[in-house]
Amino acid sequence: MLGDFLTRCLILLLGYAYPGFECYKTVEKNRVDNEELRFWCQYWIIVALFTVLERVADVFIGWLPMYGELKLALFIYLWYPKTKGTGYVYDAVLRPYVSRHESDIEKKFREWRARAWDLAIFYWQNCTELGQSATFQVLDYLAAQSKKFSSKSFTKKKDEFGPTPSAPPLSSIRESFFENNQNGRKNKKGL
Repeated sequence: MLGDFLTRCLILLLGYAYPGFECYKTVEKNRVDNEELRFWCQYWIIVALFTVLERVADVFIGWLPMYGELKLALFIYLWYPKTKGTGYVYDAVLRPYVSRHESDIEKKFREWRARAWDLAIFYWQNCTELGQSATFQVLDYLAAQSKKFSSKSFTKKKDEFGPTPSAPPLSSIRESFFENNQNGRKNKKGL
C-alpha cells in the first residue's frame, strides 16, 4: 500500500497531469494525427465518466482496500502505449451503452438543466425576500434604539425646546411604501 496522500498525488500526476499534457501536445502539433487525437478524447471521456460515477459511488467503493492503487492502475492501463486500454473500454463498454441510451441521456440532461434553473430562481427569490425582511428588521431595531437614545438623553432638554416632533413608526412607512408599489404595478398593468 502506497498511502493515501502518495496515491492521490500519483493519480493527479499520472491520471490527469500526464494525459493532459499529452493531449495538449497532440492538439498543438503542426500535423495533428486524427487517431491520436481520437485516442486522447476517448481517454478524457472515460475519465470524466469515471470521475462522475466515483463521486456518486464513493460511499460504496471508497472503503475498499487498495482502492486508490486500483484506480491508479486503471488510469495507467487506459493511456499506457502498450495496452492503450482506452480504445477497448470505449469500444466495448462505453459506446454501445451510450448509443443505445443516447436519447434518454439527452432527455435527462435537459430535464436536470430545467430543474436546476427553476431551483436557482426559487432560491434567488427566497434570498431576496429574506434579505429584504432582514433589512427591515435591522431598520426597525435601529429606529427603536434611536427612540431609546433620544428619550434618555433629551428628556432634560425637552422642556427647553418644546415638544419634539415624532416620526411615524418604520412599520407604517414600510406598509405605505408597499401599498404605493402595488398600486403603481396595478396602474401599469391597466395601461
